[in-house]
Amino acid sequence: MLEFRYDTQLLIEGKDLSEDAINDYFMSHFAGDCLLAVGDEELIKIHFHTNEPWKVLEYCASLGEIYDIVIEDMQRQAAGLRG
Repeated sequence: MLEFRYDTQLLIEGKDLSEDAINDYFMSHFAGDCLLAVGDEELIKIHFHTNEPWKVLEYCASLGEIYDIVIEDMQRQAAGLRG
C-alpha cells in the first residue's frame, strides 16, 4: 500500500507567484511527497503526492486560476486497475 495515494498535478495562473512560498506552504501544511512547484511569477506547475488532493486544490485556487487538473489514484494503478 502506498503512503500517499493521489498524484495531484495542476497549473496555477496568477500574479506575483513564488515557487519558494508555495513550496514552503506545502511542506508546512500538507502531508505528502514528490513536490514539484516550478514556473515563474505568472504560471506555476504543481506535482504532489498526497492523500488529500482537495486541500491542494483549495490552496492553489486561492493563489490564482487553476487548470489542467489531473488527480490519479496511484493505488489503483499499482493494482493494475484504471482510474
